Amino acid sequence: MNRRFRHALLCLLAFAPGLCDATVRHDPAERLQQQLRIEQQRYGIVGQSVEISHDGKPLFQGVYGASDLDSGQRVAADDIFPVYSLAKLFVSTLLMQLVEQGKIDLDRPASAYLRDLPEPWKAISVRQFLNHTSGVAEYYTPEQMAGTAEANASFPASLPAALAVAAARPMQFAPGSRTRYTQTNYLVLTQLLETHYGQPYPRIARERILVPLRLQRTWLGRDGLPARGVVCAYRGQDGKAQPMPDVAWPAYAVGHSALYMSRGDLSVFLRAVAAGELVSKATLMQLWQPLTLPGGQRGEFLSGWESGDSGGYRNVGHDGGTVVRARILFNDSLDRDVYTVVYLTNGSARNVWSRTLVDDLMGVLAPQRFPAQALADRIAAFALRAPDDARMQAFADSLRADRSVEKQQLERTINNTGYALRESHGADAALRAFLLNTRLFPKSANAWDSLAETYEAKGDLADAKAARRKQQALSTPSR
Repeated sequence: MNRRFRHALLCLLAFAPGLCDATVRHDPAERLQQQLRIEQQRYGIVGQSVEISHDGKPLFQGVYGASDLDSGQRVAADDIFPVYSLAKLFVSTLLMQLVEQGKIDLDRPASAYLRDLPEPWKAISVRQFLNHTSGVAEYYTPEQMAGTAEANASFPASLPAALAVAAARPMQFAPGSRTRYTQTNYLVLTQLLETHYGQPYPRIARERILVPLRLQRTWLGRDGLPARGVVCAYRGQDGKAQPMPDVAWPAYAVGHSALYMSRGDLSVFLRAVAAGELVSKATLMQLWQPLTLPGGQRGEFLSGWESGDSGGYRNVGHDGGTVVRARILFNDSLDRDVYTVVYLTNGSARNVWSRTLVDDLMGVLAPQRFPAQALADRIAAFALRAPDDARMQAFADSLRADRSVEKQQLERTINNTGYALRESHGADAALRAFLLNTRLFPKSANAWDSLAETYEAKGDLADAKAARRKQQALSTPSR
């Protein structure tokens, strides 16, 4: 390039911030690290630790924020996070190993492997417990989650006692007919593993997962956690990050909660699963086939792994307390073009969904592969700026001209973003997204329904009635 021309171009870039960002900030790692800063500002996330890999090779590793607000200690790459219900992925993996060995049939009643299963549950299959379609009741109450000494002491004293408490409560629905996430399911599966191996569950997990994968910074339960390097957990309350109540889960609960891991260990585990090191790829593809329930609803879990779609990819994984997320993304096989994503936070002021955080990162990493996720981030940023009508129209025009997603997908993306904003920022931010949707899709009954619902939640009854009339008119079949 001519030296004089290059100098002129650099001068131009210096006075064109938008162009400069698009041209100079080409490094994906830089873009992703910037996104961590944006997420912190947008949602008040205390600390974040992220790793994204593709075909087994790390693409990005980043940290941002604080591990402890009181001391101001920054998050470090090897810090240990509570990952809550990601504990279920260990149980699921151990069961899938037994399926592959022909020792467990997921469609047989769990009582075939557990003699002492409560009588009302005798016909429930292993698969129904694994996929939260069993219908069994929860073994504790919301009051027991307060984290006080009294609440912690009120948990049943043993695993059989916990199962007896749950069995004494009415079934929530007929087994296999619906999905309802309950921890009781994984108490049953933990007991099944202990019965099969004749060992305590922590020893089973250690011998079959932790030791083979050399996971050095993973703890099942709080016992033995180091004094340093463990982040403090927070939750949003009144728009501020407050310390999370410390629920002292009983020792028998480590199959469904109370798991502590570093980002590195969790990434190693996910990559090993995706590579077929713990369960063969062929078995995984069989066990991760889409599931349809009798009523036609899509099953939310596949052999214990949450399932969904991301762009053109299928994804499986799990959330932990809505603040952490682990995902494997793949197309038609696990042989190539496979992403693994670990997104750990220790909480946020606005209780942002971990799904939102992962989607935002994937949209930044590869907007061509994850166009809806890239659009969702743009829509959230726009709605949070409190635009006037002129800006609303200009943004709607830009989305109308965007061809990265089909119209139906665009409507769903805006609608989902609106509900995510409603959870994190309240009704006003959500209304901007829903108003945008009605401007782009004025003949969509669903768009008007979401708008009416949010006006109603806000107490704006006049606007709610107007939006509801629109929705009802569009929902009424023409004669």
